[in-house]
Amino acid sequence: MSNRFVRFFSSVLVLSFPALAADQVVLTNGDTITGSIVKKDGGTLTIKSEFFGQVTMPWSAVKSIRSDAELSVVLPSGETVKGKIGSADGQLQVAAGPATRTAPLAGVAAVRNAAEQHHFERLQHPGILELWNGNVDIGLSLARGNARSDALATSFTAGRDTRTDKITLYFNQIYSTARANNLTSTIASALRGGWKYNRSVSPRMFLSGFNDYEHDRFQNLNIRFVAGGGAGLKAVKSEHTQLDFDAGIDYQRENFLNGLNRNSAEANFGDNLFYRVSKGTSVTHSMRLFTNLSDIGAYRLNLDIGSTTVLKKWLGWHVTASDRFLSNPVQGRQRNDLLISTGFRLTFAK
Repeated sequence: MSNRFVRFFSSVLVLSFPALAADQVVLTNGDTITGSIVKKDGGTLTIKSEFFGQVTMPWSAVKSIRSDAELSVVLPSGETVKGKIGSADGQLQVAAGPATRTAPLAGVAAVRNAAEQHHFERLQHPGILELWNGNVDIGLSLARGNARSDALATSFTAGRDTRTDKITLYFNQIYSTARANNLTSTIASALRGGWKYNRSVSPRMFLSGFNDYEHDRFQNLNIRFVAGGGAGLKAVKSEHTQLDFDAGIDYQRENFLNGLNRNSAEANFGDNLFYRVSKGTSVTHSMRLFTNLSDIGAYRLNLDIGSTTVLKKWLGWHVTASDRFLSNPVQGRQRNDLLISTGFRLTFAK
């Protein structure tokens, strides 16, 4: 056999190895799926296929499974072992070092590749500065000529979500001036910000506390301070949709520029929705109704809706609407204030 033929044959083997080394899942209907096993989470198995991307299937539909890479497997006892996996006669086999561990295929609690295992371990005991993610929105419009106007809208949101709690911070601002006939005036000036903390007490239930601040010059509102808490329900939690409902009580203090001060207790109810429309586009919705317990019939409504399309991993384009309705504004002021902004969104994660 010539050296040239040996080199050619070796090259063919090397180029063919990635295809031969793929993980393999055989389903109860006879279908065979090859790729890289990502995770088994709950009752769902996720595998990344070369041509179809991430594919999910019920774990109960898996007849046999084999991996060519080491995976972390959580056995029915709760013990985690690491090794290449295979199956036979309804039993999962894990080649963990010199020994082979077995467990009923239906009883396996979780399977994770290296990246998923690293993410899982980060969530166990994260530091307070870890797991933060968020974004900064910037919108600017200018007009020059017979009329001169400048408008700047900015917002900031950040969140930290762990297995047991969730922290959310937010800030919105709009400031706009206009000049006509050599007279410059401010035509919009509003600031909104606050934080919210959720603490899980079960897989579906959580307790919450929040604190909001608001300033709106054209509602004559110098400062609105709101602090409260309550309980909530995680109604939907999936890869594409997250929906929470919560309700509680709060204390509100309002100080207006005309000298009016109002203090009251409120009952509140609201929801928070995140929906992933596609791989690059998501929609958020947040609503909270505050019913005044000191002045029966008075109420407030906060409504925030936004859409984001990812342009790059760190850059997106957003459209955001933030509405505040007050049933009893000071005399001469309208009850509704709506802020709409669009522009670039800068995303960060830690």
